[in-house]
Amino acid sequence: MKKREYDFWLLFTVLVLLGMGTVMVFSASSYNALYYHNNKFYFFIRQLIWSALGIAGMLVFSKLDYRRIASSAPILMVISIVLLILVRIPGIGSNINGAYRWFNFGPMSFQPSELAKISLILFLAFSLSKNADRLKHFFTGLVPYLLVVGVIDGLLYLEPHMSAIILITAVAVIILFMAGARVSHFVLLALPVVVLGWQIVMSKPYRMERLLSFTDPFKYKQGSGFQVVNSLYAIASGSVFGRGLGKSLQKYLYLPEPHNDFIFSILAEELGFVGSLTVVALFLLFIWRGMRVAMNAPDMLGSLIAGGITSLIALQTIINIAVVTSTVPATGMPLPFFSAGGSSLVFLMSSVGILLNISKGSQTTILTLHKGGKADPAVNHTLTKRKVGDY
Repeated sequence: MKKREYDFWLLFTVLVLLGMGTVMVFSASSYNALYYHNNKFYFFIRQLIWSALGIAGMLVFSKLDYRRIASSAPILMVISIVLLILVRIPGIGSNINGAYRWFNFGPMSFQPSELAKISLILFLAFSLSKNADRLKHFFTGLVPYLLVVGVIDGLLYLEPHMSAIILITAVAVIILFMAGARVSHFVLLALPVVVLGWQIVMSKPYRMERLLSFTDPFKYKQGSGFQVVNSLYAIASGSVFGRGLGKSLQKYLYLPEPHNDFIFSILAEELGFVGSLTVVALFLLFIWRGMRVAMNAPDMLGSLIAGGITSLIALQTIINIAVVTSTVPATGMPLPFFSAGGSSLVFLMSSVGILLNISKGSQTTILTLHKGGKADPAVNHTLTKRKVGDY
């Protein structure tokens, strides 16, 4: 049987996005780094180091059989839960701006929520690939998985880390739906989830302020709407072709930490509509190739993992761009491959490595089916489900 190589376009897109992201981190952070750290290369150098570690992680995981990685999912889930508990303990986790989300190790930091994201994807995929038929039943099938997601969400709420809760819950729902969960079951859960979400928003004044500022950010431009307003100024001033790379005005302390959650705003200001559209097109290409890997995976396990990882990156991208354009209320959501980050970038690139490993088996499966050969029963199962519209 001919050896299958990685999905070229998937790998190409990731490397191009990472390269563009690294350039934009330097452009967006140079003044901030000079002002606060007396070195305009401060964030750029860190991003180069984390990018190199991320590429190394991607290469390592692309060589490891995803089935072996998934078999360790239960252990990874336990480790993730323990770390999410420890990070909330004062003296162990670091309190930054009132949130316990990081373990700090000198110049390096680690967010256990990043490990929890990929651990949950692997755990759900590993378990559901063996027990998908259980999802026909609400209490004995779907509820146990929702309880696992609820434990992770509860620990994230204690940090607090609302954007991670939204992201992890959404990805979990997508994986459950891919595995065959009934739409009617999710409809039954819609009302209690909405009520709970509203109670969470009302429980803290700053969350309510963000919701109010979303309705009219310019009315609250000196307060909760400050970042969004300056983000819109940046995007609008970019026009069609932008001010030019490195020539942003909003990065001069108008946008706090412009190299993080609002880096797309600086990109739009410097590269304009054309540059922004190019980046969006690259993300769409990545999502298409990722879902193609999921659809053509050699077994149900690979299909669910690929779908989960692609959904994770797709949702982060959609939410980030929606926030900076004031399409949804503001929440802290990094832009994949662009926002400056440490552990988040390494885990993201490592998950892409798993996706690339799954892509190696996709072509083999297609050729086997086209030639009338016998494919893995799990593949036939997922392909049959897709034909009847469960996906």
